Amino acid sequence: MDMLWNGWGDPARATPLPDTVTGLLRELLGVKPRDAAPVPLAEIDVPASPLDEAARRALEAAVGDRADGVRTDAETRIRHTRGKSTPDLLRMRTGDTAGTPAAVVLPDSHDEVLAVLEACAGHGLALVPFGGGTSVVGGLAPGRDGTFVALDPRRMNRLLDLDEVSRTATLQPGLRAPEAEALLAEHGYTLGHFPQSYEWATIGGFAATRSSGQASAGYGRFDEMVLGLTLATPEGTLDTGRAPRSAAGPDLRQLVLGSEGAFGVITSVTVRVRPVPEVRRYEGWRFASFDEGAAALRRLAQDGPRPTVLRLSDETETLIGLAQPDAIGASLDRQDAGCLAVVGFEGTEEDTAHRRDGAAAVLREGGGTFAGEEPGERWAHGRYSAPYLRDSLLDAGALAETLETAAYWSRLPALYAAVRDALTGTLTEAGTPPLVMCHISHVYENGASLYFTVVSAQGVDALAHWTRAKHAANEAILAAGGTITHHHGVGTDHRDWYVREAGPLGVEALRAVKRTLDPAGLLSPGVLLPED
Repeated sequence: MDMLWNGWGDPARATPLPDTVTGLLRELLGVKPRDAAPVPLAEIDVPASPLDEAARRALEAAVGDRADGVRTDAETRIRHTRGKSTPDLLRMRTGDTAGTPAAVVLPDSHDEVLAVLEACAGHGLALVPFGGGTSVVGGLAPGRDGTFVALDPRRMNRLLDLDEVSRTATLQPGLRAPEAEALLAEHGYTLGHFPQSYEWATIGGFAATRSSGQASAGYGRFDEMVLGLTLATPEGTLDTGRAPRSAAGPDLRQLVLGSEGAFGVITSVTVRVRPVPEVRRYEGWRFASFDEGAAALRRLAQDGPRPTVLRLSDETETLIGLAQPDAIGASLDRQDAGCLAVVGFEGTEEDTAHRRDGAAAVLREGGGTFAGEEPGERWAHGRYSAPYLRDSLLDAGALAETLETAAYWSRLPALYAAVRDALTGTLTEAGTPPLVMCHISHVYENGASLYFTVVSAQGVDALAHWTRAKHAANEAILAAGGTITHHHGVGTDHRDWYVREAGPLGVEALRAVKRTLDPAGLLSPGVLLPED
């Protein structure tokens, strides 16, 4: 099943906003109903593919002349246009076809990917890997004009190897996360990687963007799970990861992880796996303030016992109910909402009980009040629903978008205030005062991430309106000592700030890697790094 072409996920799961939320949008934020409905797919005028016949024949030969191995029909090309950021969706809803690939190529093996890259090099075609299509940072359209093709790895969807002695699995990149979990579960294992994009994102995409799942406190980030990768490049194959750890020079896996398709196409990923947990328990804790809750989370992250899931919503997000998307708006009549922490434990019965008791003692000592299992279970039930909520907000005429960052614990309070103030100030000055919400979504011994959600009226030009606010937030992030992205990736949206974060010498080192692996600059041009 393909994702909704101009929104998120399965159209059958779209949910209208509760009346309380719609009223808040109208009264507090001045949101007005949309002037026009989104353009239907059937009415979008997509120009004919600019792919010439010789290039098409070369691509078809690269995938073994398989039926539907190269697709140039309008609908397939539209469904492989851009990602799922709010700017992407606003453009798609108007029928804007800029950034539509000339063709979609579907290889089913590493060798076919190499052949596709050779065909592209021979015909001067840029290529963009397109997995689940869930990018929210402009990572799926090249940053320059010209003919390009999208490489869809959905046919590369196999579990290649399972080493139960070492507890490793080798997966192909086109496996969607639920498919990967199902294959591993047949043998009693799990990755434990459950980002908000879980239902649609792919294994290759997780590696290419350094994805971080909602259970990262217990299972780690995806890049921490990766033990080896295979990369197909225009210059050949790069294999990395002979052992779980090595002192044999710099770790080449780190060049591939987070490379976002700019250095090559990931064709297999070897990851550590763990036994499927016997029990999963989620619960809620309330704190009087965000600072108090953050201090308690820091204690757990640094001294333990560390839960598997550990999240904290600020006062505004707790009041609105965004921590539990399926119950959005339910707390609007409460004056004592405070800040909600969601704490989850997965593992054996004995280990889970031990960590749960120990964490409860730390949370109580830090000022937390146990709120029962219902808030945690409601979060778990609706953990993948927030992007559907974003679609509903757009349908109602609101502007809704997210951004994220991370910093050391000592810098986190200033970073939180700086980003919130930048968003509030920029949008208020433009005449559309926003609702800015935030939560700590991932914790580490030395720091944590902040995930912001912004809702406001769209203004006269929604795209320009958000661009100004996003740029102000990016500047605030760098000034306050945060990283420009914790898990969304760089794409094109964060590229210019990433260049400043990495510094001139760091950027030149990465350019040297790209020149070696992709000397003609065919792969995802303009993504991650500016073009030379």
